[in-house]
Amino acid sequence: MLANKRIVLGITGGIAAYKAAELTRALVKQGAKVKVIMTKSAMEFITPLTMQTLSQNRVYTEMFVPTEEYDMAHIALAEFADAFVIAPATANIIGKIASGIADDLLSTTIMAQSKPTLICPAMNDKMLQNPIVQDNIGKLKKNGYLVMESGEGELACKTMGKGRLPEIPEILEEITRLLAPKDFEGVKVLITAGPTEEPLDPVRFITNLSSGKMGYSLASAAHRRGAKVTLISGPTSIPAPPVEKLIHVRTARDMHKAVLQNFKNAKIIIKAAAVADYRPKTTAEEKIKKSGKNIALELERNPDIIAEIGKNKGNRILVGFAMETQNLFINAREKLINKNMDLIVANNLRQEGAGFRTDTNIITIIDRSGKSESLGKMTKMEAAGAILDSVKKIMSGKGRVKK
Repeated sequence: MLANKRIVLGITGGIAAYKAAELTRALVKQGAKVKVIMTKSAMEFITPLTMQTLSQNRVYTEMFVPTEEYDMAHIALAEFADAFVIAPATANIIGKIASGIADDLLSTTIMAQSKPTLICPAMNDKMLQNPIVQDNIGKLKKNGYLVMESGEGELACKTMGKGRLPEIPEILEEITRLLAPKDFEGVKVLITAGPTEEPLDPVRFITNLSSGKMGYSLASAAHRRGAKVTLISGPTSIPAPPVEKLIHVRTARDMHKAVLQNFKNAKIIIKAAAVADYRPKTTAEEKIKKSGKNIALELERNPDIIAEIGKNKGNRILVGFAMETQNLFINAREKLINKNMDLIVANNLRQEGAGFRTDTNIITIIDRSGKSESLGKMTKMEAAGAILDSVKKIMSGKGRVKK
């Protein structure tokens, strides 16, 4: 997602400056082109040589230096960047930017650019909570800067509180979001993800192999593109993506209730959860003890959530999934029509790299006209992007979805 994106990383003088090395390495690994500006205080914590080695580019530290190029550094860097990131951002640099002060290379470059800019505050908890610092952060937000919430935990001064640099994956996610197209800006999207668990007794349950990765990728991709996402998730072991509203459920009936309570507020509904079709007819109140006899398990149908939404979707766009082991197109197309979906995403469990518990997927996207698009193996995040692109075509073609 960050391949060939040009990032200017500003590093200021806090103990968290050492984490900028890890951030730079992560950006480069994702294919970004990184140039680094370091303040004099930052160089007390980490060396320019380290950052030059990791970024594979010259590191900028001085406002006035002899150069072979005729371009002034602060202008050249402003023109180079697709986005600016300051991590860590001290109270000093936050105050400078908020007040329009340009007295070193970093602050001058920030004043000379109008690119998307991410500020990652990191400082002592008392400094962070200082009313003047908070007022300055408010000014930055008001003027269009994206300011991350600092992390909470043990600080360098051995106190516990809020002021840690956000975790590197969180910063990467915010940079990706900063650079993503905002073609879903303000659109309310409901996404379901993960498996359900149908209890047999207090310690056992019926479930499936869904990891939730596809649904979580969709939620993350929609959020990056500006959507207001409600994510209803069955039990998973993966970190939740940043969304406006996260609802945890366990059973199919829990999922059914949560979807019915929230779908009317959404303009787009994407049902990526692997919801159990059946549940045990009875659930034992105590653990079922092993005996010499066989046990017959009687199952009953769970609610068909997507069919119910399809009957009542109105002008909403409804997207479903079909995992098949044979007759992929025929079975998926029949499901789409019978349940009144606008799109269905089909995949074949027999294909290597598709389906449950993988980081990749191989999907075919089918619309109501019968038109299909088969995509090769890609990451689930890339697949999520392709699905949202197909939803966008429906939005644009029919003008059906308004914020």
